[in-house]
Amino acid sequence: MLTYDFRLPPGPRTVEYARLAEELGFRAVWCPEVPALGHDIWVTLARIAEKTKRIKFGPSVLIPSYRHPMAQASAIATLEQIAPGRLMVGFGTGFTGRAGMGQKPLKLADMGTHIAQVKALLRGDVADIDGGLAQFLASDGWLPDRPIDVPVYLAGQGPKTRALAKEIADGLISLGAPAEGFETCLVSTNGTVLDDGEDITSPRASTAVKPLIAIAYHRRYTTDPESVKALPNGEAWLASVEGVDENLRHLSVHRGHNLDISNGHDALVDVSAAKQMTLTGTREELRERLFQLEASGATGIIFGTSGYDVERELRAYAEVAASR
Repeated sequence: MLTYDFRLPPGPRTVEYARLAEELGFRAVWCPEVPALGHDIWVTLARIAEKTKRIKFGPSVLIPSYRHPMAQASAIATLEQIAPGRLMVGFGTGFTGRAGMGQKPLKLADMGTHIAQVKALLRGDVADIDGGLAQFLASDGWLPDRPIDVPVYLAGQGPKTRALAKEIADGLISLGAPAEGFETCLVSTNGTVLDDGEDITSPRASTAVKPLIAIAYHRRYTTDPESVKALPNGEAWLASVEGVDENLRHLSVHRGHNLDISNGHDALVDVSAAKQMTLTGTREELRERLFQLEASGATGIIFGTSGYDVERELRAYAEVAASR
């Protein structure tokens, strides 16, 4: 049986949406670590922990280069003390969070080292970090007793990432097709729920899905700018980006990433392939997609949407999940 979660970027209304997600029966809410785009991840998760009662929550995903392993482990321990048994933690090499600062994703080896160090600290062990020995030194009652057992997941798609996930993590957050062989495989998705008879080009649907389709343009631009031309209307999109100072293009591209089309380029994105590129469709179509994902190895779904009308999408995806 699939579990159903929802991804909520940290911002002014995230706690409000998390409370609604709890009311609607979602198992968990996840928040990405994208400090350039909104609120701090751990502040947001602490507010969710204190304003909800049942729902699980966690970062999906943390980018290790933002924080020292001790600071990371301290944040995890703090949330576990505030809401015991409800925290889950996802790590990733960083796409938006690093590309938006002109940086490449972290190397998998560095990711593995960071996770191993954080897990060692949570166990109460002494960890060698940058040539120095570190350990939690908190007096009794200041942090949960060690070991602190919080599920840790690794996000990614390629075979090397999946192999590392099997080695050091408790499960996989899949950024594409699910993978078999994991006790926990959460498929992270984006989309919008179409009303019966609603076309993807309707003003509402197009507005909702355009920032999500734009993710493919952003990703291609980050790895191989010329490859953007293969996407629908990609040449016009790339020409728009190339009109920006070369040193500042990465800042321009990732402005409003996944949330809106405020960067001045993403209005050119073609939404005609939205059903193929995102988890978009009518309620009946999405139910069939969920059956297919489960048959392919998914154990859970993390629904996501753009920054437009999040409340509507929360309710709509909850209806889809409840009817399976």
